[in-house]
Amino acid sequence: MNERPFSLSATATIAKGAKPTSVCGAARRLLRTECDLLIRGGTIYDGRGGPAFAGDVAIRGDRIVAVGSLRGWQGRDELDAGDLAVAPGFVNMLSWANESLLEDGRAQSDLRQGVTLEVLGEGASMGPLTDTMKEDFAAQSLFGLRAEWTTLGEFLDYLVEHGVAPNVASFVGAETVRMHELGAEDRPPTENELNRMRALVRHAMQEGAVGISSALVYAPGCFAETAELVALACAAAGYHGIYISHLRSEGNGLLEALEEFLTIAREAGVRAEIYHLKAAGEPNWGKLERVIDRVEEARRAGLAVTADVYTYTAGATGLNGAMPPWVQEGGFEAWRSRLSNPEVRARVEREMTNDTDEWENMFRLAGPENMRLLAFRSDGLRPLTGMTLAEAAAQRETSPAQTAMDLVVEDGSRVSTAYFTISEENLLRELGLPWVSFCSDSAAPSADGVFRKWSTHPRAYGSFARLLGKYVREEEALSLEAAIHRLTELPARNLRLADRGLVESGYYADLVVFDPDRIQDHATYDDPHRYATGVSHVVVNGALALRDGEPTGALPGRVVRGPGWGML
Repeated sequence: MNERPFSLSATATIAKGAKPTSVCGAARRLLRTECDLLIRGGTIYDGRGGPAFAGDVAIRGDRIVAVGSLRGWQGRDELDAGDLAVAPGFVNMLSWANESLLEDGRAQSDLRQGVTLEVLGEGASMGPLTDTMKEDFAAQSLFGLRAEWTTLGEFLDYLVEHGVAPNVASFVGAETVRMHELGAEDRPPTENELNRMRALVRHAMQEGAVGISSALVYAPGCFAETAELVALACAAAGYHGIYISHLRSEGNGLLEALEEFLTIAREAGVRAEIYHLKAAGEPNWGKLERVIDRVEEARRAGLAVTADVYTYTAGATGLNGAMPPWVQEGGFEAWRSRLSNPEVRARVEREMTNDTDEWENMFRLAGPENMRLLAFRSDGLRPLTGMTLAEAAAQRETSPAQTAMDLVVEDGSRVSTAYFTISEENLLRELGLPWVSFCSDSAAPSADGVFRKWSTHPRAYGSFARLLGKYVREEEALSLEAAIHRLTELPARNLRLADRGLVESGYYADLVVFDPDRIQDHATYDDPHRYATGVSHVVVNGALALRDGEPTGALPGRVVRGPGWGML
């Protein structure tokens, strides 16, 4: 798999009976200086974070074969990168493109921002699945998809066989292996169940998972106790994987949740990353500095701890984030059924509308006036798209809590919702941290076709362009060199990806060519299906997937497997 760059000694053909020295110098020079694609005259940001330099990039097959001043080189295809930046392709550290890639493998919203690797699997992954889990997937799929795979490795291969523009990698979800053995029950696993869960993690790591993930604010993932997570992280660590987590709380219990996270990393002896670092809810904004201090203290003590962020002050999840975990035990249909019971509804409303440290109450952290409804399965409910929960409640003449419950029951889904809970000042602070990379926490849709049936968070179309346009160019929150390093080499190194993340001879040719003066996001909450601009070309595994700002139709994406792939 780790092919090396073109080598004359390995490929030159010598006539029968001739001595090796008889290969003519002209042929030797031609072989050395011919390539499939030559990017000329760019300003190269190699991904290490150092100063940029002028130069050319030569690509042969799927690899970079030369970087620098390449006078005399010839490319079968050539791109003029004058006045443009040439950088490694960007890594989306938290992508929800699982289904959107099956619907449309072009991944246009991300491709047009320079993303060449989608890292999937926040807490839940697309394998391993039981038959019941496959049925649940089909019932909740917005696109009417069915699971034609069982293991995580089979899913990733299935994606690539169907054709995708970007590369794909995935974590195995702690919630998924728990569901595989326990269903959606709120109880600890038995010793035998835990052993089977660990075996599932080991198998996924052997298939190429980059690590294990948890999302500890959502049922049933939140039912896992610390010891269970340590055991699963240990299984991943045996294959050089990383533990990554949506903390058990990003709000009232943030500091306690961080300590649990650090305990898991320490006891499992594993590298660890915090998903979308934030302090959620205005009463908690002041906690961010203590979080940063604690992470940096752990790093000085030898723990390999990192984080990622998205570049918006609103997150997004379903209305499940606004309701207590106990009502969701047993899975979606059990939750939906309980919400038809008046006594249960009364209890749920009481708990939704009161402060608590027992669970992550997004209803209180945001408030119904700061909860924006994004996507419905039901045609009849789609007129509510874009309204806040408070506005929908006023229209329906019911309380916001009752409206949220009604919408889940009527739509037969979690109802995707944006929650405005983040401080812009805190976001700027996070952008300056050298151990933070970037994500969209979103699917990778297109601005046409079936995707227009639903609204979405603008981060689906703008996360990376917003970083480089608004926060690098306009606000100077970080340098362009630092931003590119943290979009490329930093996440590739954290994930232990071989030969990815740098513009360097011998590395895979995943590249983005863009205009630092023009790159810009355009998606808004009112009009989210708007592509970013300023990216001219994107190369994935040596093939042009985007040329002159438009998709070429090429689908050269591959599975990028973690360091445990093939280990026994």
